[in-house]
Amino acid sequence: MAASPQPFEPPPGAAFLLSALGSLAAARFAERVAALDLAPPQVGLLRAIAATPGQSQQAVAQLLGTPPSRLVALVDGLADRGLVERHRNPTDRRLHALHLTDAGRATLGRLENLGQEHDNDICGALDTEERARLRAMLIRIAEDQNLTPGVHPGYRRDC
Repeated sequence: MAASPQPFEPPPGAAFLLSALGSLAAARFAERVAALDLAPPQVGLLRAIAATPGQSQQAVAQLLGTPPSRLVALVDGLADRGLVERHRNPTDRRLHALHLTDAGRATLGRLENLGQEHDNDICGALDTEERARLRAMLIRIAEDQNLTPGVHPGYRRDC
């Protein structure tokens, strides 16, 4: 008896593959940072504060696309752990300027190492040159889609 023909399945599109890999990468990253008792939105907040110390909570909320009330809760949690501190803005005492503490900077250092390990695991099939080309192409796509550099849009709904 002859085997029945296999139905034609077109190869998945690039957007599908980006979505599937993005979902996998995000889930694995969440597992990794959980070992430091952090969630991805907290990591994003630490990175945003480190990138521009002294920003107001409102400015950071806007950058991250997070409701200000949710950002307050995230900052409170990190402040309670001694990773972030608030300082009154000298020119507008209604605003709080956000800064990392020494413990926050140390945690960020551990996160940078963890992020490099994560990148190596996800991109392990690529050599150094291929990774550089892929990164450059992904940056072009992200810019074309008007994504805020360094801010994961998925965290907006998680915040």
